Amino acid sequence: MRPLVQLTLDLFDGLLAAPPPRPDKPRTVPERTRADDALPGVPLGDALAPVRFAHPRASREARLGHALVAYEFARGRRRTIGFVVDADGLSVRAPRWVALRDVDAALQEKSAWILRKLAESQQREARQEATRIDWRDGAVLPFLGAPVHLRLDPAHGFAAAGAVLDAGEDGGGRVLRLALPQQAGVAQIRDAAQAWLMRQARRIFAERLDHFAPLLGVRWTKLSLSNAATRWGSASADGSIRLNWRLVHYRLDIIDYVVVHELAHLRVMDHSPRFWDQVERVLPDYAQRRQVLKDEPAPRWG
Repeated sequence: MRPLVQLTLDLFDGLLAAPPPRPDKPRTVPERTRADDALPGVPLGDALAPVRFAHPRASREARLGHALVAYEFARGRRRTIGFVVDADGLSVRAPRWVALRDVDAALQEKSAWILRKLAESQQREARQEATRIDWRDGAVLPFLGAPVHLRLDPAHGFAAAGAVLDAGEDGGGRVLRLALPQQAGVAQIRDAAQAWLMRQARRIFAERLDHFAPLLGVRWTKLSLSNAATRWGSASADGSIRLNWRLVHYRLDIIDYVVVHELAHLRVMDHSPRFWDQVERVLPDYAQRRQVLKDEPAPRWG
């Protein structure tokens, strides 16, 4: 008997996945064309050549459609075959008793999902690499959706705060002045900027939680900052909220979507239609805000 298969969506799916379809809004299925056989984002002609995805710890390989997928494989105490796609690539976990031919069959059965997620992850990585911050005097990073220029300014004490944001000079945009010498290294500059951003994140997140909690009829009890690579936030039944401090790179309306998403979990702890009803009641345009998180990756901190 073929084992059950478990799929784990990649980066931030709890926040980025579309809500379940409404019963009164039947889904339409487009007519299948030859282009459906191509990988997402790959022209049909180019898709005829083998595409390769390789996990850095790959131990097995499979041919899925027009792609060669080298994946990490491990066995463990579990009941199903599980697929996980993240920034590294495809990982497969299987029960100890499952034959390799059944793993291969499961890979073929779920090949469309796997290839779509691998392509999306690859595209996301490329976009993030293009936003890598060059940690030096004059570097630019986004804060609340607008560019901020870093300046090393050892002449200022900043009242022990380590940094201060000002309007810049000659209308050249906002400047984050760091109390660091001109010869400061990459790690010093990055750590000073991060410390300032995290202070702003805690202040901004607390203000937005206080604003939206009454609208949802919930009460949050504790705010923690997260540095997770694959989650924007989480909520616990006791009212504890965790939010990724890197959200301060985005506009305030995008931060608000994540805040409302997590507060809504204090009413409904899943992603059922009832949950999305709570989000939509407060943010009718939440889908557009969620799409920004998917299309505009936060800067890469190298």
